[in-house]
Amino acid sequence: MKILVIGGGGREHALAWKIRQSRSVEELFCSPGNAGIAEIADCPPLASSDPEAVAAFVARQGIDLTVIGPELPLVQGIADKIQAIGRAVFGPIAGAAQLEGSKVFSKQFMTRHGIPTGKYEVFEDADAALAYVQDHGAPLVVKADGLAAGKGVFMCETTDQARDAIQKLMVHKAFGGAGKRIVVEELLVGREASFFAITDGSRVIPLVTCQDYKRAHDYSKGPNTGGMGSYSPALHIDRELTATVLEDIVGPTIRGIATEGYPYRGVLYVGLMLTEDGPKVLEYNCRFGDPETQVILPRLKSDLVPLLSAAAHGDLSSVRVEWRREAAVCVTLASHGYPGHYQKGKKIADLELYANRSDIVLFHAGTRTGPGGDVRTAGGRVLGVTALGKSIADARSRAYDAVANLSFQGMQFRHDIAEGVDETVGKTVEE
Repeated sequence: MKILVIGGGGREHALAWKIRQSRSVEELFCSPGNAGIAEIADCPPLASSDPEAVAAFVARQGIDLTVIGPELPLVQGIADKIQAIGRAVFGPIAGAAQLEGSKVFSKQFMTRHGIPTGKYEVFEDADAALAYVQDHGAPLVVKADGLAAGKGVFMCETTDQARDAIQKLMVHKAFGGAGKRIVVEELLVGREASFFAITDGSRVIPLVTCQDYKRAHDYSKGPNTGGMGSYSPALHIDRELTATVLEDIVGPTIRGIATEGYPYRGVLYVGLMLTEDGPKVLEYNCRFGDPETQVILPRLKSDLVPLLSAAAHGDLSSVRVEWRREAAVCVTLASHGYPGHYQKGKKIADLELYANRSDIVLFHAGTRTGPGGDVRTAGGRVLGVTALGKSIADARSRAYDAVANLSFQGMQFRHDIAEGVDETVGKTVEE
């Protein structure tokens, strides 16, 4: 098979790394890729924001399966264009990708299909939104309707914070058209959880559980980021909770989006709040998580390609998935200042120490190859250091030992990833 992966971050390196292990893969392409991906795949300079150009490449190269990493190309209709030329693509069409691309669509969709979520109101006028906040008080969550690079959600403990968020989105247009409409919703209380499932449009295969860390600094302090680390399994998601999520949330979502004319083929990533009243949906994502993928795929014992291909072709009925017993922990190494301003071009030392380790994988995120062939930083999140171990504590120890042997100027990371998590891998859904 010839496979194309779209994207150039840590998630896409993890996907390419696992895909490359398949005996069925003849050629692997990834665009735009990064320094790590370039070691295992050809990286043509395609513009993922141009679905027509990507579809033309797929047709010209005879690509058998295209795997879409980021959300923006999916919302822009890249899967539609590839399907239109008769080629398989892993990732939902634009209509289904509205679940992530529009917070208004997703909340109204959940209301239509009886999927548990927080109470909300939609506003297109800033004055009306401000009046609502004044009347209802805080805490509240204010969300931009459209994609805002993960920065369009504001957790507001006070009415002043809510007013500031509304002004930022609707008046000052900090995220352009993404804030033309907003959602103001109740602040749900409980424990957050992530849930991933592969679907062919009707059948669903849940993936192993995991947990990520969004704040930049130790113990959930500092600004939100794209993700500073993760671990798997998440022991607070047991078999009973998994069954509930599949029955009350994932199943109705897949059936509901199909009845609206948008069959969903790809991975559905549901952000949950585990409340006293049961799990409720915070948000949908229409792609693999980052850095969750960096702990999910190293635990996958079976071949990833048949799973992705079967979903893309609309038939998961004959696919069986096997998982490793080992736990996994990923620590993100970031540039100084991330998620704010940061410098690029810093040389990364000692990557070769982990070139042939079976228990440790370095997933490149923001990297590029320098003029002398060395690897340099090229983004806010630079590397995901993933380790496997007999327990979460063991994997954590291995990951941080590896972190101690790597360096680049200004390197920052959290020291508390998977800290205090139960040391044994319990009876989880993957068994």
